[in-house]
Order: sequence, then C-alpha cells, then structure tokens
Amino acid sequence: MPKLIQVQVGEYRSTIYADAHGGEYKRGDHVIVEVDRSSEFGCVVSDTLSKADQERPPAPQGKILRKLTDGDLRQIDNNRMKARDALHVCISKVNEQNLDMKVLTTEYSFDSTKILFYFTAEGRVDFRNLVKELAKVFRVRIELKQIGVRDRAKMIKGYGVCGQELCCANFIKDFGQLSIKMAKEQALPLNPSKISGVCGRIKCCMAYEYNVYKELNKGLPKMGAKIQIPEGRGKVINLDILKRLVYVDVGEGKIVKVTMPKEETK
Repeated sequence: MPKLIQVQVGEYRSTIYADAHGGEYKRGDHVIVEVDRSSEFGCVVSDTLSKADQERPPAPQGKILRKLTDGDLRQIDNNRMKARDALHVCISKVNEQNLDMKVLTTEYSFDSTKILFYFTAEGRVDFRNLVKELAKVFRVRIELKQIGVRDRAKMIKGYGVCGQELCCANFIKDFGQLSIKMAKEQALPLNPSKISGVCGRIKCCMAYEYNVYKELNKGLPKMGAKIQIPEGRGKVINLDILKRLVYVDVGEGKIVKVTMPKEETK
C-alpha cells in the first residue's frame, strides 16, 4: 500500500495525494513531485494519512521524487523569471486578438515542459488561436486556466476584516459550498459589505460556524417573530445566539432581554 501525503503543487495549483515512494516527509517540506507527465515542485501540507484514512485511501495522483536541492531552487527562480516574460507576451497576444479576458499570472512547470496561464473572464472565451500563437513562441505545452473570483483572491492573497491572512490563501485546500442561508442562521444583517469577503462572495468562515449556529439556534425564535413573554407579547428585534439572548420590543419603547433555555437533546 502506498504511503500517501498531500502536496500543494506549484504556486497556484490544487492539492494532490502523492505517493511518498519510501521517503520520509513532514508538513512544510518542499519537494519535487512527478505528476501529469511533468516534474513539479510542491509543498507538503499534511502528515502521512491516518490509519482510518488508509483503510479507504484515495488513488495517488503523483509520486514524490525527492526534497528540493539548491540546484532545484535555482531552477525555480529561473522559471519565475521566465514566467514574468511569458505573462507580458500573453497579455500582448490577448490585446492583439481583442479577447475579453484578463490574464492574471503565469507559472512554468518545474521541468519547463509546460506553461500555465491563469485568467478571469465574464463568460466563455474561445482562446484556441491564442494557444496556437503562444505555442509557436514558447514551443512547450500551453494551458490556459479560467479561474473564479475566489481563486483570484487565493492567488493574490491579502488580509480579511478579522486582521488575519485570508483563509483561502493560508490553509484552505478546496473551496466548499457557501450560501446566504449561512448568514441567516447567524442572524446577520444581509448587507453584502458585512457578509462578503474580499472576493465579493460570502465569507468562507461562515461555513466553519454554520453547524454550531444551527445547533444553538434550536429553540430560538426568528428575527421579527411575535412571541409571548411574562412582560407581554412583543416582537423579536435582536438575537445573541451564542448567549441565547432574545431582545423583545413589547411596545411603548420598552425592550426586554430574555434568556432562552437550551433545548435538551433526546
């Protein structure tokens, strides 16, 4: 059975399961991995799979060849310089062909047999002629990859309103499904500026908190609901879900704070 670990391939690509191939690697190690007919550099982002995971292991998508050497680091630096030149060439070709796309960055495979160009666009783009032109210039495999706004934020990096590095740029391996329901579950005002991240989509942290708020919301009234309390019947105008506090407007400017008991699990 292969010993699998997760490796972040290149600088902007996805995480894969790679066969350690008899080597000993730990999280944070920089390695050369064989994947998709190319040699790539990558960073180990997990320890060896646990015994539970190894009972139903995923298929390996690559094979780790070795840790980076000084020569490998020089090769990577050289590829980065070539990638900057390739980016300018690609942008020039896009402008010549009047394509409705924005090229963000470029990346060479470690062995320089492939160049990846990342771009954003409002819709589908027919870039077949562009690929042909780029192949004539660079004489290697050309891949153009359209990415979304969340991938763009992950690529550019930055800091959120919490003051921490963006989750997508720091540790998120794959984007999960997000919905406005997650904000509603936290009784947040549905103001895009409050619930959206720098990418313009709902903040990824909503997904982490969703199940906790969903559990704590059991037994709590909804915002705007009419409820009966000892002081009279009133309207729910605010909630503190974590403390299970309900603020009720019973009229005549009187607002009552009520602590709701937690539902007992059966």
